[in-house]
Amino acid sequence: MREGLIEKKVTENAKKLGWLSFKWVSTSQRGVPDRLYFKDGKCVIVEFKATGKKATPYQQAVHRKLESVGIKVHIVDSVEGGAEILC
Repeated sequence: MREGLIEKKVTENAKKLGWLSFKWVSTSQRGVPDRLYFKDGKCVIVEFKATGKKATPYQQAVHRKLESVGIKVHIVDSVEGGAEILC
């Protein structure tokens, strides 16, 4: 399944469950994850990929930077995978 379709379906489902969703777009930093989801004092950061695809090396470097300060980045390549982390 294409990345954009997975992101759209996961975001639609998340909103039905009460999550706030914001697209993360940075003009000064390439490789930032795709979406931020907020609910009940939690923030979930997601990098969407087409089914079976991996994050690029540049994206992986940004994910490592975030993880170095205690922020987990979830890689989601299926609607089911998104549902698992946003249940």
